[in-house]
Amino acid sequence: MTLAYMTAPHQNLNAQLHDNGILELVLNRPERKNAFFGDFYLALAQVLNEADQSNAVRVVLLRGEQDFCAGNDLQDFIDNPPQNTQAPAFAVLRAAANFSKPLVIAIKGVAIGIGSTLLLHADLVYTDAKARFQLPFLTLGLVPEGASTLLLPQRAGYLKAAEMLLLGEPFNAQAALSAGLVNQIIEDEDVYAYAMNKAKRLTQLPMVSLKMSKQLLRGQTPQVLEQINAEGELFIERAQSAALHEAVAAFKEKRAPDFRQFED
Repeated sequence: MTLAYMTAPHQNLNAQLHDNGILELVLNRPERKNAFFGDFYLALAQVLNEADQSNAVRVVLLRGEQDFCAGNDLQDFIDNPPQNTQAPAFAVLRAAANFSKPLVIAIKGVAIGIGSTLLLHADLVYTDAKARFQLPFLTLGLVPEGASTLLLPQRAGYLKAAEMLLLGEPFNAQAALSAGLVNQIIEDEDVYAYAMNKAKRLTQLPMVSLKMSKQLLRGQTPQVLEQINAEGELFIERAQSAALHEAVAAFKEKRAPDFRQFED
């Protein structure tokens, strides 16, 4: 199967299929720190789904042009809130969760919101020491997504996961490493080059063995997909809330949001 995406790529998602079978995907909206919006999400979901079925692709390496990803574009989110669990963001999360081949992610800059929850669906994640992470869903009046309420407690333990998800505070690369969001902090060389070398190593291994091993390692994929949908239903409900609009207004006005006005 050829990659249809390659014939009509999205302007914010560069794709290069290397001769060794590495599909390098580069998020390219640097002026907005690679914040996602509807078509951008759909482009990533499309290419992941196609890559999973293509014999030409052995490994996917995902990175940003500069920053990794600042999460959802807030204005687009306000203008086009998700209506159901088939919305573009959930399509990306399901594509990543279902991806049967190795998925490698390299991080510089920020990894916020879905920029962090996507990491839970990768197989190898490398970051530089300066990267900053955040799971700010509650600070926006929302709930977590991406099966993070299932996967993050498994990685980090309940207390650390609760701290990251409930408080929604930024954290550094060392905290991401301790929580199991990344494999390694790369300090002595460029993290993109390091991740590419690991991806090359994966291409030298038997594809069937890789896929079987990943299936064994991620034996709870059906449960993960159920959690993505369960979180998604509540996320959609909260996306219609006054709390979200207050959070966005507070962000624009550079003040702290007042959520207490919405409590019963």
